[in-house]
Amino acid sequence: MREKILRLIEKNAKLSPKEVAVLLGEDENIVAKEIEAMEKEHVICGYHTMINWNMSPEEKADAIIEVKVAPQRGVGFDRIAERIWQYPEVEGIYLMSGSFDFAIFLQGKSMREVAMFVAEKLSTLDSILSTSTQFVLKKYKDHGVIMEKSEKDERMSIS
Repeated sequence: MREKILRLIEKNAKLSPKEVAVLLGEDENIVAKEIEAMEKEHVICGYHTMINWNMSPEEKADAIIEVKVAPQRGVGFDRIAERIWQYPEVEGIYLMSGSFDFAIFLQGKSMREVAMFVAEKLSTLDSILSTSTQFVLKKYKDHGVIMEKSEKDERMSIS
């Protein structure tokens, strides 16, 4: 039942335990206790609202920063990751396979603010060997959600 609950609330965090229970054909109290237990166990880490900032007057700059680091003896990458995730600008950090060690997802008010974060905060950390920053120009799909529905072209073709 846990997996079914997780799949439902992953797609729509606004579902109440009662609504989840109805969808699953389960008792509301059992579902509520299961959700509470998963929150305590940190299986459910939080609830997220998807916002299409391109449709908002608020300016945002999203970036993906690839980082190569020198892992620390005895703690590997964990201590470095913890130091980086402490910055409020950091939306996500992932240990990666391949040509770089971390992928950092960052959101700033502007491209300049992101650049200054890399130059003044990230690059100054002792373990950082190199960084490569890519700016997100447009999000088409995020967390399984299509961000902008395309307008269907209703014009007739002329041949």
